[in-house]
Amino acid sequence: MKSIVPTAPHGRDHSTDIETLRANARKDVEKGAVTENYKADRAAVLRLLDDSLATELVCVLRYRRHYYMAGGIYAQSVAAEFLQHSIEEQGHADLLAQRMVQLGGSPNFDPDALTKRSHAQYVPGKDLVDMIREDLIAERIAIESYSEAIRFLGDDDPTTRRLLEGILATEEEHADDLTSLLRGQKA
Repeated sequence: MKSIVPTAPHGRDHSTDIETLRANARKDVEKGAVTENYKADRAAVLRLLDDSLATELVCVLRYRRHYYMAGGIYAQSVAAEFLQHSIEEQGHADLLAQRMVQLGGSPNFDPDALTKRSHAQYVPGKDLVDMIREDLIAERIAIESYSEAIRFLGDDDPTTRRLLEGILATEEEHADDLTSLLRGQKA
């Protein structure tokens, strides 16, 4: 049988032959993207994704509130940043929900359950500086959560890991934006 991967430079061939690959693809076809080579604990990955989804949705709502409630001399530019972050967090939520469905899961959008599963809290903030600070705290929580999840996944689910790595990069950008805003508000 012809191998799907050329022989490795060290002379060993760890690939599957084409006929076996084709036969395996026909097994459990109703599982969609989850093949027998999926190494992660799917139930654990789905819980991780659902908790991340809840965190993102709580962040969307907090940023939206801050967008509408921002007031003061610097409010316009800060509110624009809140809105942009809210939009990006919603994009993360959509990606997480889509990945859950790909893995055969069902994303939980139940409003009563969101704050229970979210790593970040929904803190309204008293004023503009407090809003920025609370959003920065939430971003720092997200950075730690995603970093931990990425280490947990390792090479067992590279697709989910790459998804989370992309989200993590955006969360780090958000934290940097908010840190700059907070420094500007204290000046």
